[in-house]
Amino acid sequence: MTRDSTMNHTRLQRNEATQTRYQERLARALQYIEDNLDQSLRLEDIAAASYFSPFHFHRIFQSLMGESVNDYVIRRRMESAAHLLVYERHLRVTDVAATVGYSSTANLSKAIKQYFGVSPSAIRNPSDEINRKIGKLSSKYGKTFDPRDLYPRDLPNNGLNDKEDKHMHVEVIEQEELTISYLSSPQGYLQESIEDTWTKLIAWAKSAGVPIAEQQYYALCYSNPAVTPVEKCRYDASVVVPPTLTVNAPFSRSVIPAGRYARVYYKGPSEGTSQAHLAIFNTWLPASGFEPDDYPSMEHYLNDVREDGFVEMEVFLKLKDLA
Repeated sequence: MTRDSTMNHTRLQRNEATQTRYQERLARALQYIEDNLDQSLRLEDIAAASYFSPFHFHRIFQSLMGESVNDYVIRRRMESAAHLLVYERHLRVTDVAATVGYSSTANLSKAIKQYFGVSPSAIRNPSDEINRKIGKLSSKYGKTFDPRDLYPRDLPNNGLNDKEDKHMHVEVIEQEELTISYLSSPQGYLQESIEDTWTKLIAWAKSAGVPIAEQQYYALCYSNPAVTPVEKCRYDASVVVPPTLTVNAPFSRSVIPAGRYARVYYKGPSEGTSQAHLAIFNTWLPASGFEPDDYPSMEHYLNDVREDGFVEMEVFLKLKDLA
């Protein structure tokens, strides 16, 4: 290796290490925001959580996230409010307002109308005739919002034969802890970004000593594309690895926690996967005696959609007893 190539290699390693540290510190800031959506969020406090100075933090955040800190906080509050209105129907709008950091129902209603273009009542009880206006979700992020997309519609056949039960069957299982290596999709739920992320992860796992035939694939799906711009959705592709395996940047190590999960089998077109998630929340969960735990929905892939042309998977939702 020549002197110049050695220097370039060292520089590349340094840049990757710096980028990884920035991503790790940004992750702390994002977690701080999630943990304090019900509080007044000051730039200084969010920056302190990431160990960046407030002077530089907003520029770094804008560069890495593609939106300002204030826009991100508003977006997460609105997404959380929509989630609570739909899936926590026992909560009053006043309770939802307090949970996402608004001092009154009136303030929350105004914010929701400005962001989504519809009222909280239209989100909780959508109809075919909605007085819809252009909100910030459309004008800033280019995403059309229809509150009916937050509710399950007719699911595809799920690959069952005509003689079999086509209704969604949810099992409650005990899941053991799994060590995973994961890589985040840089452009959320965009299909090209997801496929590129999986290609990199699968190749890395093979080179790390996990044969492709033995690889187990889980996707952590943090966002609901009905309310979040697709490129802003958070999607982590992960593969199960031995607990002792060394994981280096840009890949990260984590665990799928042990516990009780709802599990439903799905087989069908890719566009039906979001409906499988919604059906768990809307159809099964309200009468189940459980509520979602603080962990994202998971998709456990049982085939390669790129080869087969359809998705075969299990959707997992971590549960806790209803309070």
